[in-house]
Amino acid sequence: MRKGFELLKEDRRSRAFFLTLMQSSLGTGASYVALVLLAFERYESPWAISLVLGADLLPAMLLGPVFGAIADRWSRRWCAVAADVLRVVAFIGIAVVDDFAATVAFATLAGIGTGLFVPSALAGLATVAGRERLPAATALFGAASDFGYTVGPALAAGVLAFASAETLMLGNGITFAVSAVVLWRLSWGQRPDAVEHGPVRSLLNDAREGIRVVASLRGTRTVLFAGGALLFFGGLLNVAELILAKEELGVGETGFSMLVAVFGAGFIGGSLSGSRGGALPLVKRRFLLGGLTWGVGTIGAGVAPNLALAMVAFAITGFGNGAALVYERLAVQSTVTDSLLGRVFGFRDALTAWAFALAFTSAGVLISVLGSRVMLVAAGIGELVVVGIAVVALRGIWEPTRRLIGVLPARREALASDADAGVSGDRVGGQHSLDLVTGRARWLTLLDDLRETGDHGGVELTPRVGR
Repeated sequence: MRKGFELLKEDRRSRAFFLTLMQSSLGTGASYVALVLLAFERYESPWAISLVLGADLLPAMLLGPVFGAIADRWSRRWCAVAADVLRVVAFIGIAVVDDFAATVAFATLAGIGTGLFVPSALAGLATVAGRERLPAATALFGAASDFGYTVGPALAAGVLAFASAETLMLGNGITFAVSAVVLWRLSWGQRPDAVEHGPVRSLLNDAREGIRVVASLRGTRTVLFAGGALLFFGGLLNVAELILAKEELGVGETGFSMLVAVFGAGFIGGSLSGSRGGALPLVKRRFLLGGLTWGVGTIGAGVAPNLALAMVAFAITGFGNGAALVYERLAVQSTVTDSLLGRVFGFRDALTAWAFALAFTSAGVLISVLGSRVMLVAAGIGELVVVGIAVVALRGIWEPTRRLIGVLPARREALASDADAGVSGDRVGGQHSLDLVTGRARWLTLLDDLRETGDHGGVELTPRVGR
């Protein structure tokens, strides 16, 4: 955590970026309550809430890789600013246009803005704080984003005591206007250098290339899909927590608010735990440990007999959630070149949106059949199963490697050929991330040749970490 606080204290640009992100996320957290209230008020049916919340998720579900391709083609700063402007229009539109169809349309526009902002901001973090402080910046991004979802609903409760839900929506629009101005004035998120300098291709082709990159990277692919599966089970908790508080624990809305607060505090702590970063073997272990903690906490929430123990379980769950998320992002940053980061993060955002959409649509049926406690225990077991599968799938990936001081000149071409074919590791955007694991006959033969000849050829190959 210390590294994150040091970054805020010592770097003016980072401080401005993350404080801006924090205030806009606070407005989003508060406006979430207002959006639900306005949806139900304008179309008195539970479907109204589902339609509005689904409209916010739909753009990322369908176009996540395309948003990432936009972030990889143009300036990430301008993409983030444009995303904020879209959300200014969306939330002010919801506030001033009293029509349910317009509310759904503006919610979709807000979803487009969020879908473009997330990959643009995450891909541009290295230019906010510098590559040497990228882990701290990534940790702060998760903490600042979740701050609003933790504190915002409590703020909304206070504001709604003397103002309308429309006022909250207007306030949220203003926070994004402030964000657009601040991010526009900061120097960050320059357009990435393209790997290929051929003819201009369509965004759909660029998006497909991002999907192919994810498919080709075994370790990164495993972490992304494991993270998406964990978020599906986490979405079940989001639906069940109110019912758990009111019907099982008997602590009403006050107890529910306390559970939300401690979960958020745990999430922020888990996010900040990744501020020191680490080599890929450490990133992998801590991602898996975060998922394990997440599952244990969810099971604890399901069996907790009273509010005090439920709060402990929710704090543990939030910590595991935050830790798994930050180390998932660090894994992507360590294995994907800058020119492809937006597309991979866009793909990851699409997985997140699908996971939550599936969780929100299935949770009601599961709770009615199983009850909230049994469903939470089942969700926790599901998270542990996901972690177990990921442990097996990641076996031998990103492990400590032999360090090749050099390569025989005659072997260099063969080495590059093997890397291109995927024999030795992952190839992304023309840069090699070689996992030279002990035990492969070709590499042992190469090491024997090096020992016999002493010809190092002036080349050094090491695993690429910490991008």
